[in-house]
Amino acid sequence: MKVKKIALAYSGGLDTSIIIPWLKEHYLGAEVIAVCTNVGQNDDLSNLEAKAKASGASKLYLLDIREEFVRDYLFPMVRAGAIYEGKYLLGTSIARPLQAKHQVEVALKEGADAVAHGCTGKGNDQVRFELAYKALAPHLKVIAPWREWDIRSREDAIDYAEKHGIPLGKISKKNIYSRDANLWHMSHEGGELEDAWNRPKEEVFQLTKSPKDAPDRETEVEIEFEKAFPVAVDGQKLGPVELVEKLNALGAENGIGRSDVVETRLVGMKSRGVYETPGGTILFKALRELEMLTLDSDALHFKHLMAQRYAELVYGGKWFTTLRESLEAFMEKISEYITGKVRLALYKGNIIITGRTSPYSLYIKDLASFGESGYRHSDATGFINLYGLSTGVAALVHRRAKDNTGQAPSILEMASFHEK
Repeated sequence: MKVKKIALAYSGGLDTSIIIPWLKEHYLGAEVIAVCTNVGQNDDLSNLEAKAKASGASKLYLLDIREEFVRDYLFPMVRAGAIYEGKYLLGTSIARPLQAKHQVEVALKEGADAVAHGCTGKGNDQVRFELAYKALAPHLKVIAPWREWDIRSREDAIDYAEKHGIPLGKISKKNIYSRDANLWHMSHEGGELEDAWNRPKEEVFQLTKSPKDAPDRETEVEIEFEKAFPVAVDGQKLGPVELVEKLNALGAENGIGRSDVVETRLVGMKSRGVYETPGGTILFKALRELEMLTLDSDALHFKHLMAQRYAELVYGGKWFTTLRESLEAFMEKISEYITGKVRLALYKGNIIITGRTSPYSLYIKDLASFGESGYRHSDATGFINLYGLSTGVAALVHRRAKDNTGQAPSILEMASFHEK
């Protein structure tokens, strides 16, 4: 198959910058269209078109998808309570399906034969992009240069860029960290972080203050949710993007959201990443408190089980799948009454719960109080007898077996058991 036109997922970073000339060299005559999606990475995108064309691209699509990212991807993920392996808040993982979706849309609009990405053969992102391609446009050829070329390290990639006259900006062999950022988080990998014994240097962190440098006073914040979606901060209704930006600023100022994670990649190896997710950490904490106030035990416990599965699907790039879409329907239904407000105090990296309220609160003070209430303590006797019936039967049977009598407990013995 002769490839005539390629839509490249383009960030302007090291990997995707060198991919353009590489594609031009290996697919002679092919047109390369760069597709950059703005998910809030805070990069200077003003000169991106000039940079892409200077590298050999025929045009650049620069798409602002921040609103869609928060509304249709981040907030549903928060509602689900999805955290991978108990620590990773899925900042990069959740962005890739949406970025791939828009890349595919451009490819189809332009009549491209192929899509390309800059993900390595070791990482998770190659899977996330390519599963989206398969779900949305399986006929397109997939080009993954990192699985084909002779470049084997970021140092090699820098050498290739310098040889081809591609500007590197802040990237150098001394500044070797691999970073990914969006509205939700910033990740840091590479360099001395590849040794899991090394503590991250303070210079690694780009978003958050060190807890020791955070204010010496608590910052109180109130978050309002409707059906598990955040809608207001401190009584002010905010759009999705503005709400995340507001909580990011509050969290960053107070040293919230730093996480050092050794995670299990899809390809099986363990990898170490350092993450900053200030606003997301606050939202997860607040919503968990509201869930505990408004969901009965069966619903709460089962939701937590499904949250783990949801996180695995997001991490594994299985966003456009029947299971993820079905779980979304479950999360929508189970969140029907997760509405209310949670008050938090932020202090030097800590999130302290200071209050929660909901019109659907299942917490009834009269029932829970240690003081006088309408609860009848005598009702507990019959409940415990029935609740512990299987435990008592097992104990009697096992004792008989040890005594070698081989006889089942009699009704009288069971009655005696109840009386005790």
